[in-house]
Amino acid sequence: MRHAWLVAALLVGGCVTADVVAPDVVRDIAPGGRLRVAMNYGNTVLVQRDVEPRGVSPDIARELARRLGVPLEFVGYDAAGKVSADATRGVWDIAFLARDPERAKEIAFTAPYVVIEGAYMVPANSRLQTNEEVDGEGVRIAVSRGSAYDLYLSRAVSRAKLVRAPSPPASIELFTHDHLEAVAGVKQPLAAYAEAHPGYRLLPGRFMVIEQALALPRGRPLAARYLNNFIDELKASGFVAAALEKSGQRDAAVAP
Repeated sequence: MRHAWLVAALLVGGCVTADVVAPDVVRDIAPGGRLRVAMNYGNTVLVQRDVEPRGVSPDIARELARRLGVPLEFVGYDAAGKVSADATRGVWDIAFLARDPERAKEIAFTAPYVVIEGAYMVPANSRLQTNEEVDGEGVRIAVSRGSAYDLYLSRAVSRAKLVRAPSPPASIELFTHDHLEAVAGVKQPLAAYAEAHPGYRLLPGRFMVIEQALALPRGRPLAARYLNNFIDELKASGFVAAALEKSGQRDAAVAP
């Protein structure tokens, strides 16, 4: 166990020498000779703002750029929906997004590397007690436009109304300012908000599982094959677990 942890720590630090990647694979992943990586700062489980981005996603991006032998460029976003909207515009080469069938029309996904949960926050005095009760007449749910939970709830709810904001923080602001019945989002930041604001609480459990994966525009088969193997290796080696631990995200789980 001690040896496995040391290997994982070395991987996160970029100290393990990787095999040489074939030039045609490098070109397929980073066609411009620079790895442009979309970073969604709206998901603080995966990335935290600092002088340089911190978290499991930036660590994976740095390891990939190191193996490819290309410079790394972070392209910042405040919401996942804005990342996916740029998938066909040539703005980024890879991204870190939740797998979703709507996104998969234009985006290829690896297997998930991290699994997180979607949860609801409600006012402390709300009549809503369970996730199932949220889909009711007269219930308005604030969501971040184009997020994984927006896409999921657009298919799953039939009676409640989704009210969209441009980013996860904006959806919480909309929820509190307009006195909506619920806000949907990633569990950890909602839990942190509720802890800091006693007038709100999380509903128990979750309404969805969010599978976070490495993503790239469709039509790049060499890149897709390499990145699938790359993510599988990082999970198996302990790299992903070590990166989550290093960034303090102990409630997030490495995907099977």
